[in-house]
Amino acid sequence: RDFRGLSDRQFDGNGNYTFGITEQSVFHEIDQDNIDRVRGFDITLVTTAKTDDEGRALLSALGFPFAQAIQTEA
Repeated sequence: RDFRGLSDRQFDGNGNYTFGITEQSVFHEIDQDNIDRVRGFDITLVTTAKTDDEGRALLSALGFPFAQAIQTEA
C-alpha cells in the first residue's frame, strides 16, 4: 500500500505521539529470509510539549508527515 501519512489523532492529550508499524519488513536492513513470522510494534515519541497542539507543531517542524498536511499539499 502507498503511505498516506501519519494520523494526527494519535496524541495522548499531553503532546506525546504513538504510532504502530504493522510488520518489520518495511525496514530494508532486516534480511527477509530470516523472518519466521510477521511482527508489529508500537513507537511512542515523548516530547516536552504540554498540549497536543504543541506536540503536533513540534513533530511537524521536525518533518513528520501527517496525513492532513499531505492531503493539503496534493
